[in-house]
Amino acid sequence: MFQKKSLLATLIAGALVIASGVAHAGATIINPAGTVALGINAEGHLNTADGSITQNSNGYTGLATKFADGSWRDATAPGCLCEGWGVSANNSIFGSANVAAGGVQNLTVSSFTTTASTATSIVTLTSLPGLSVTQAYAPADNASSVLFKNVVTIKNNTDSTLNDVKYVRVMDWDVPPTEFSEYVTIKGTGTTSLLEYSHDDGFASSNPLASTSPIMPGTLNVDFTDVGVADHGAYFRFNFGTLEQGESYSFTIFYGAATSEADALSAIGAEGIELYSLGQSMDGAVTGSPATFIFGFKGVGGVAIEPNPTVVPEPASLALLGVALAGFAVSRRRRA
Repeated sequence: MFQKKSLLATLIAGALVIASGVAHAGATIINPAGTVALGINAEGHLNTADGSITQNSNGYTGLATKFADGSWRDATAPGCLCEGWGVSANNSIFGSANVAAGGVQNLTVSSFTTTASTATSIVTLTSLPGLSVTQAYAPADNASSVLFKNVVTIKNNTDSTLNDVKYVRVMDWDVPPTEFSEYVTIKGTGTTSLLEYSHDDGFASSNPLASTSPIMPGTLNVDFTDVGVADHGAYFRFNFGTLEQGESYSFTIFYGAATSEADALSAIGAEGIELYSLGQSMDGAVTGSPATFIFGFKGVGGVAIEPNPTVVPEPASLALLGVALAGFAVSRRRRA
């Protein structure tokens, strides 16, 4: 487990990034509505050292939204800089990028280009240059006021077939204003055929070949709603199977934030997202206010989720209390 607000951990993470190869500057991009920002490193992972816009992130920007008072508040950078990705093939070779969980490993940046609202990272595996990963960030097609999309393309330009091509994306939720004490939701696990493994450990390695496990009981490979409060996140590992020479596989990741859970669910439905996680503060599990943060996927073998934004799910703690009160009421009626 990573310790929050640890200067030593941050220094070690920086050393890992530098030791892994030439350092590349990241960039902060903001959506056209000016409400959501992403801090993207050249290797395609979040949490850049350019934290000038955010006020609760220790000098970093990951996934941030503008609160009603005009301040930018971040949901991945305040504590552990744990957001990243990894790719592997043949169950023997991998590359990954995650500031605090392993740094950058076995990746070479081919290019990193940005505009005010877009960023595109292209990397190859250092030990297998024919395997490339392109990650193109831009405002989402619909509901662009609250979501960014990241179109990920894994391509095999090697001279052989690649088997068991896997991709991991993982993040530690640190949701304001109660960073390190959040409710986490994951939905879509049962209908996403290419999903191999999921849980709530946002501190886990981005290496698809590494062993991981959940933080909270009952979050392994299942849907769950408003589990917490705890300091946890979301982990997803996909298996895209075989890529022949010259073949590629593309899918889309979404990042965003809305001022309520209902608006977040509407954005998820508008984009046809198949699998998602929500991060909410300790005080926001019912309404999602002041911000509900979104992390989702499309094109991963699932079906579009069409959540009903008028139905507000109960947090786990309140749901259990409701069951207890219902039982008490039945008991009272029986005694009467």
